[in-house]
Amino acid sequence: MSAWRDRLNRMSGKTRFVVCRLFLHLAGDDIAPLLGVLNSAARNAMDAEGDLEVIGEGLVQICQNLLQMSFYWQSAGNEGDFFWDEGEAGDFFSELFTDSAQRYLSEVSSSEDHEDSPLSLPVTRNLVVMITVAFKGEEPDLETNLAEAEALEYGLKALINLHYQQRLEAIQIHYSPAQFGDELTNDQLLLNFSELIPL
Repeated sequence: MSAWRDRLNRMSGKTRFVVCRLFLHLAGDDIAPLLGVLNSAARNAMDAEGDLEVIGEGLVQICQNLLQMSFYWQSAGNEGDFFWDEGEAGDFFSELFTDSAQRYLSEVSSSEDHEDSPLSLPVTRNLVVMITVAFKGEEPDLETNLAEAEALEYGLKALINLHYQQRLEAIQIHYSPAQFGDELTNDQLLLNFSELIPL
């Protein structure tokens, strides 16, 4: 029944909206620079007061960095759905946004641990990046299982292309830990990111 309705909507010229979220877990001693890229993109997005073009440029930069750091990829996951109603797509995007925003679960290091060396911060070995987007039309490279390295690579490239094709309707990027000095432990990773599948 839904396949018939999809064909009918396509024939009647209705716009198809896709909302999807991608999770990528990186691990290693050299992933800290990526946290700098993420924080820089977040600052630019806030300064631009939600300008989609600026946020999209940040998304491109983040995806390019993730592609360059494929050696550190550990696990991934994704979810999403498509809608013929923009309001329903917006509601689902908000739902995923709220869920991602609640996952900043990381341990803040206490200053007492570092009194002797105030310039040193513990470097996290785990980083989870959550990218949520809404776009018009279809994108097979994002509407598939991305818990496989090659598929994930195509998915990240598809996000870049969506920006340049000006098809993105909404973008939100979350990451855990959220700042330098915080740490995402292996236990927290297992507990709070059950969607992740080893690559």
